[in-house]
Amino acid sequence: MKTYIALLKGINVGGHKKVPMAELRELLNKSGFKNVETYIQSGNVILQSSKNSILEIESDIEKSIIDYFGFGLSVLVKTRQDLKRIFDDCPFSENKKRASYFMMLHDCPNNDLAKEASEKVYEGEEYQILNNCIYYFCEKGFGKAKFNVNFFERKLKTFATARNYNTMLKLLSLSAD
Repeated sequence: MKTYIALLKGINVGGHKKVPMAELRELLNKSGFKNVETYIQSGNVILQSSKNSILEIESDIEKSIIDYFGFGLSVLVKTRQDLKRIFDDCPFSENKKRASYFMMLHDCPNNDLAKEASEKVYEGEEYQILNNCIYYFCEKGFGKAKFNVNFFERKLKTFATARNYNTMLKLLSLSAD
């Protein structure tokens, strides 16, 4: 069994796509995953699977959620090593890193799309697109930022889900062997 981190996009936000974590854990356990654990209400799941295909695991989770809750959502699955690499590769200083968001992309964007997206700037907001992550820092905080995940999804033609520094640390801790 290998440990994976599943990041569900857009659940329990503003009363939409409500997914109680106890029900999600039970559902995923019944769907064949083992040692399912959740962290906070925003769709962070640590689980184990005998499958090696991340795409297959994503598909299994998406199908289980559609069948049980009646709505679809995007799921991004990472290994602990993938998540650690993303966390460690943050190009910002340690102070900025602690206040940053990690917008993890489902697919690595093509270079032309990444270059085009990088042309847009706002004062007090910084980001770098490296591989399959956008490292994002906003002086005023994510809630007051002009950029949002939707902007990058449209520009890069892939879906993304964001987690803050503390959530990344906790997910790495919870998924440690």
